[in-house]
Amino acid sequence: MSFRKLLAGTAISGGGLAGVNRWLQSTATDLQPPLNGDHNTYRWRGMDITYTEAGDHDDPDLILLHGINAAGSSGEFRAVFDALADDYHIIAPDLPGFGCSDRPPLRYSATLYTEFVGDFLAEYDEPAVIASSLSAAYTLDALTSDTDLAVRELLLICPTAIAGPEPPKEWIRELFRLPLVGTGLFNLVASKPSIRYFNADHGYYDMAAVSDDWLAYEWQTTHQPDAKFAPASFISGFLNADLDLADAVASLDTEPTILWGREAEITPLSQGRELAAEADVPLVVFDRSKLLPHVEFPAEFTTLVADQFSEAADRTDY
Repeated sequence: MSFRKLLAGTAISGGGLAGVNRWLQSTATDLQPPLNGDHNTYRWRGMDITYTEAGDHDDPDLILLHGINAAGSSGEFRAVFDALADDYHIIAPDLPGFGCSDRPPLRYSATLYTEFVGDFLAEYDEPAVIASSLSAAYTLDALTSDTDLAVRELLLICPTAIAGPEPPKEWIRELFRLPLVGTGLFNLVASKPSIRYFNADHGYYDMAAVSDDWLAYEWQTTHQPDAKFAPASFISGFLNADLDLADAVASLDTEPTILWGREAEITPLSQGRELAAEADVPLVVFDRSKLLPHVEFPAEFTTLVADQFSEAADRTDY
């Protein structure tokens, strides 16, 4: 779905567009946390950041950081959350601007997310971390920027530093921030057909892994008040991270494992192989998956976590 088509889709009367925007927001119910467990709040820079935790508090801490997209939330880990809680004390936040966390109308930036990740990780004593997509870059940036910050184990899922236009396009961000046209444009990006399209095109190799209930949840999360502001920065490139992934990985005291879906297209496997080779770290490849191998193959993923977090492993294909 091209950006030009999305713009054309907003070309209806102002009154009609305002009515559609109001109707869509009115049909969205209050959003509930997508994961089972204890739901708590972390106060950060005036925002309430919602997180779900589960498992025995005496077990090692494991923090799950979801990737960023228009419908991003901690629900990305829904398929593996309960199983991981059998062996770990799991903590999964909704990043600022997403999910059940506060969504103030900020001009969100990669720096904001790097600083959030660093502050959140610092609340725990050398936790294990699983970070997906752009959040992997923010985690690496936080760890390399703060020498006092440490993690025990690290698993990076399809890590990328660039997920929007480069250089960023300020006009796109400001267009989405407009109260009428911007909201209408975002409602097109976050429509049910659009969510399904992006899931099939980028996220999942097999859409059978995505239930109708989950698609409905993704639609609900994108139609909460002020839901457009963080995605506006993402779509326009302002959430791209300014760091070299290979250099950051190589500089860590803890050797991470990189996980990639063989069929990933937006961040192809060739990037994963290059990153792993340059940083000299293990690369694990899941067949028949794209950007979300942990959703499509939850049992294999939890086995991977148990294996890779217990000892360094050779490069393996699943």
